[in-house]
Amino acid sequence: MTAEGTSTDVLVIGAGQAGLSSAYHLSRSPLRHLVLDAEPAPGGAWQHRWPSLVMGTVNGIRELPGTTPPHADPAEQARIAVPRWFADYERQFDLRVERPVRVLRVEHDGDGLAATTDGGTVRARALINATGTWTRPYVPFVPGAAEFAGRQLHTHDYRGPGEFVGKRVVVIGGGISAVQLLLEIAPVAAAHTWVTRRPPEWREGPFDEAAGRAAVAMVEERVRLGLPPRSVVSVTGLPVTDITRAGIDAGILVARPMFTRIVPDGVMLPDGSFVAADILLWCTGFRPALDHLAPLRLRGPGGGIVMDGTAVAADPRIHLVGYGPSASTIGANRAGRAAVRDLTRWLAHPEDRAANHQQVRPEDRRSRPATDLAVG
Repeated sequence: MTAEGTSTDVLVIGAGQAGLSSAYHLSRSPLRHLVLDAEPAPGGAWQHRWPSLVMGTVNGIRELPGTTPPHADPAEQARIAVPRWFADYERQFDLRVERPVRVLRVEHDGDGLAATTDGGTVRARALINATGTWTRPYVPFVPGAAEFAGRQLHTHDYRGPGEFVGKRVVVIGGGISAVQLLLEIAPVAAAHTWVTRRPPEWREGPFDEAAGRAAVAMVEERVRLGLPPRSVVSVTGLPVTDITRAGIDAGILVARPMFTRIVPDGVMLPDGSFVAADILLWCTGFRPALDHLAPLRLRGPGGGIVMDGTAVAADPRIHLVGYGPSASTIGANRAGRAAVRDLTRWLAHPEDRAANHQQVRPEDRRSRPATDLAVG
């Protein structure tokens, strides 16, 4: 646990892919640092994935700095294989993570920052936030949701197809999670319907490292154009594999338009037709877990955070990794390296950084939407 009065140069919050990448580069820098993680064990959000997600179906596991992912049995559960790899990585590079420590809030403290945790207060000159999204499942508002008499679950809550046996299920969402879970549920459900806001876009060919980096670049381009950041899969499309092709041919992976209203026993589609349902499974993604940063008042009027690379434009002491364009394993690695590089320069020569940095006033946040990263 952190002790009252602990101080350091850089505080890292979170020890998933982005946090470990940041810790690796910090360990090779002159900066003192402390890594806090709310999880009881290594592995980040991976330790909470559903049991049926195996390494053979995981999309886009990438290397951590200084190493490559170990060979894993394609049939091994991802929630076991990836946390084991993270734990080995922490030991290999002596990345000392304090856990479980939950950061409750971060506030300004003179020229530095003060993080209040459930184990004491940590003061730091700078912050790298790597808290990810897993703890913030997102369910969009749809009229009538409170009237539904059945169960509503999120990807976050999914534990396997067993609880869907004999049920009429509506799966909502156009991402890889929706596809994977629907394919598991369809054989045991009494009826299944897949709905998406936009028609799914299927992508042929392998999703290799080059494709992954291109996808991250496309997300970054959206941000530069002033568009809200989207998930990597939203710009790459859904991969066509032997499994998904079989699902399409079997009539399972056939999407219908998103419903307009929820009623007690089902949903109403845009054409007025009714789909009966016992369970609504929301595979609608997550939002960044940034509530502990609320006292810093980083968000603009539209709810976004103006970014300069990985740094918060209005406060370059604060870096967000695993956020926006870096919310992928490839992007997280790059973001960790970039954040440490910039903070090393900033903390060593703040006057030089200030001279080159365009300060953003609160009123400017409303007039510069082109660089605003909308949260979510």
